[in-house]
Amino acid sequence: MTRSHEALAWIGRLYQIERAIKERVEKELERLKLAGAVDAATRKRLTEEITYQMRQEQSRPVLEKFAEWLKTSADQVLPKSPIGEAIAYTRSNWTALMRYLEAGYLSIDNNASERAMRPIAIGRKNWLHFGSDRGGKTAAVLMSLVQSCRALSVEPLAYLRDVLERVSTHPASRIAELLPDAWKPPPSGQARTAH
Repeated sequence: MTRSHEALAWIGRLYQIERAIKERVEKELERLKLAGAVDAATRKRLTEEITYQMRQEQSRPVLEKFAEWLKTSADQVLPKSPIGEAIAYTRSNWTALMRYLEAGYLSIDNNASERAMRPIAIGRKNWLHFGSDRGGKTAAVLMSLVQSCRALSVEPLAYLRDVLERVSTHPASRIAELLPDAWKPPPSGQARTAH
């Protein structure tokens, strides 16, 4: 097996553990669901606890062996070869690679960020004509806001419409209530009033 295939096999083991974690979380949630209601806070807490525990028991040892493999392999390849550069890059970013072991809410990869950035990369040519630096900055703020809403399962248009209608009358001391992660949509058919 070539070194690149071996490296991919190490990474594959880590993702296999992540799949096993999801399966265990779902089984545990199903068990709790049969015993009674599982609210969002319980679901979140349980998911993070199981994820953290399984990563410590299973992922950490795999990563430790992978680090040994990288060290041994680095001594056996040319530093400027593609595999040599890949190994050096992985080793130089080892702290960041291990970060997801620190908490159950952290993801093994940055795929969510990559997906959020994809529309920006694809639309880059379309956005060359904002008219000014200020227009570009405004667009960047709006795109960040929309992506934050999507990540939090908040409908962006409803959020923006509601917040823009009440931001001028909302108490400045409670402005954090209008951020996407704290925002609550108004009851159907009712306008919001400031408290």
